[in-house]
Amino acid sequence: MSSLGIAILQLGGLLTGVINVYIWVVIIAALVSFVNPDPYNPIIQFLHRVTQPSYAFVGKIMRTNYNGMDLAPLVIVIGLQIVIILIDLLLSTVAHAV
Repeated sequence: MSSLGIAILQLGGLLTGVINVYIWVVIIAALVSFVNPDPYNPIIQFLHRVTQPSYAFVGKIMRTNYNGMDLAPLVIVIGLQIVIILIDLLLSTVAHAV
């Protein structure tokens, strides 16, 4: 494998790592929302600022509120897992072709 292929795989690994971190942020924000946290807590404000754009995006595409339960975090996590699989497949194919 050439050095370009290795660089492509490393960039893909970095991208999937960032996506995995965001998945954990979404999961933590969803779990914290069950306990009704203090909205002035800096950690809660950070979680809200980071996850709210993706919740709004998913909310525009489909209805996610069923019986008072917001399923947007579940949709986001499943969608990002699919993206990770596709990135890995694409990058491994491209890296072996180079």
